[in-house]
Amino acid sequence: MSKNPLLTPLELKVMNILWKLKKAFVKEIREQWDGTDEDKPAYNTISTTVRILETKEYVGHQAFGRTHQYFPKVSRFAYQKRLMGNILENAFSGSTTNLVSALIDNQKVSEEDLKEIEELIKKGKEE
Repeated sequence: MSKNPLLTPLELKVMNILWKLKKAFVKEIREQWDGTDEDKPAYNTISTTVRILETKEYVGHQAFGRTHQYFPKVSRFAYQKRLMGNILENAFSGSTTNLVSALIDNQKVSEEDLKEIEELIKKGKEE
């Protein structure tokens, strides 16, 4: 997956819908878009975005005549790992401590989250 560039916000929105639906036509992606019809991108915008995602190898398709049904080729978890690795290296100079500290300082981590993280760390050390 290293050849896949990171996603733009629009591409990520489309991918989130595809991850949720597993497979979808452009019309179905647009129907799942949050907001009013005025807030939704045009059909052609979504269609173009999906074709870009294909060139980036995030999405594949199955043809049904002249229409295509799209599906993710990269899992959400694989993308999240890659994105976090990029953030860790580029924004935090590889320091996991600084990354976690930033999350805690911004109050984005609940007590329950901290307990789960601690369990993950303990589990990782055991393996």
